[in-house]
Amino acid sequence: MNCQNNRKKIGIMGGTFDPIHMGHLILGEQSYEQFQLDKVLFMPSGNPPHKRDRAGRASDNQRVDMVRLAIEDNPHFELSLAEMHETGYTYTYRTLEELKEYNPDTDYYFIIGADSLFAFDEWMEPERICRACTLVVAVRDHASYAELNQEIQRLSARYNGNFALLDTMNIDVSSHQIRQWISEKKSLKYYVPDKVISYMKENGIYRKKEV
Repeated sequence: MNCQNNRKKIGIMGGTFDPIHMGHLILGEQSYEQFQLDKVLFMPSGNPPHKRDRAGRASDNQRVDMVRLAIEDNPHFELSLAEMHETGYTYTYRTLEELKEYNPDTDYYFIIGADSLFAFDEWMEPERICRACTLVVAVRDHASYAELNQEIQRLSARYNGNFALLDTMNIDVSSHQIRQWISEKKSLKYYVPDKVISYMKENGIYRKKEV
């Protein structure tokens, strides 16, 4: 186990995963290697405040099933249902604080994209998020390293946070793009795990109903 002073290092890949795709998996694997994590939790969110209109999307159970299928062959990936509960959603700072309360011997690494970094001021209780974890920032949306580093320095100073840049390629794929391709009947091969593609086909997820 990768530990320092007997402390565990756990990554968290959160999101709606609507659907999960190779970009999520690559970021999880890169984070695991770069930060020598013990494991990475894939944590589907319930119904987040900024994504309440979910018409035509996968159900909570379907999103969970797709994550489970996508990660089941990776021994250091684990499904977490910490944010799947009756209230429909929870804020990131609450989830992290609860995890730390139950696991005081663990340091958490919360993986976000560049788009989330530039919107971090708008998150609920950013100071408390920073106290609860290290934020791992993945390159995305064609933001330059200079822009990312400048924003990381600003946020670190403002919230006394610990931000770390993930050394990985710019993975230019999104769940929105995948859903669009499905509606256009385009191939998802190599963008989405085969098991997830089969699951979506079997359950007719994201396909427009014939009139």
